[in-house]
Amino acid sequence: MTAHETSSSVNLATVEAWITTARDQLKEHTDSPRLDAELIIGHVLDRDRAYLYTWGDRRLSKAHCLTADTLLQRRLLGEPIAYILGKREFWSLVLDVAPSTLIPRPATETLVEWALNLTLPHDAKVIDLGTGTGAIALALASEKPNWVVSGVDFNPEAVALAHRNAIKTQLKVSFNQSSWFSSVQGRYDLIVSNPPYIDPIDPHLSEGDVRFEPRSALVADDHGMADIYTIAQQAPRFLNPEGWLLLEHGFEQAGAVCNALRARGFTKVDTQLDLAGHPRISGGCWRGDD
Repeated sequence: MTAHETSSSVNLATVEAWITTARDQLKEHTDSPRLDAELIIGHVLDRDRAYLYTWGDRRLSKAHCLTADTLLQRRLLGEPIAYILGKREFWSLVLDVAPSTLIPRPATETLVEWALNLTLPHDAKVIDLGTGTGAIALALASEKPNWVVSGVDFNPEAVALAHRNAIKTQLKVSFNQSSWFSSVQGRYDLIVSNPPYIDPIDPHLSEGDVRFEPRSALVADDHGMADIYTIAQQAPRFLNPEGWLLLEHGFEQAGAVCNALRARGFTKVDTQLDLAGHPRISGGCWRGDD
């Protein structure tokens, strides 16, 4: 039974009945069928999940059912829930998302946590390379209002989206177009990046949410390491002494990333585990001039 076929039978359904029906359809398509169903109907009603539990016996209008069923069908076809809703929460910030950028993920919050725990100047200069939605830069700015935070991305649509998120969150972060360091000037106390790091022949590219995300933001040559090598090689020219570089990477790439940082002259090289216990963020400190 498709979502379209279901709509005619639930035009007068209650909130809870729609959620239950949608959940059952989603069971084979997502690891969080009930949550996805709640997010969809909550989006349609413009209500939070607490409302759904309180008013589960509310009758839905035909218009609400039709809209919700259309969104459900997109989820059944595999489209990420964040793209369907047009938003994703990251570091307690609700950010707009679009198919032109990656969807912010919990693993990246490990990078934010590490950055916030570094000993940096009170008015540290920070730049986020390949900023996408602006998630990392905005999260840092939300915690460190005295930091001078900026972000760059080669994709003009991503830059525009990040700028909208800065306005939406009322955070003072500037975003500009640049292919890594090509248009970057000056020196920084912290450089952060979640660059493409997936091998172009990785079979996981045909599975799950990544099927819908921009390939240019996912894959890199040299077994996924090309962009990481570029950033590690060029970063010292843009770092102040005692400045840090933090990079997100695949859980099997930690050793290669740390070796690249040490070979370039970084010290205090280390790797942090994400919430799932995987080595996903590596970084190092630049001790002096290049």
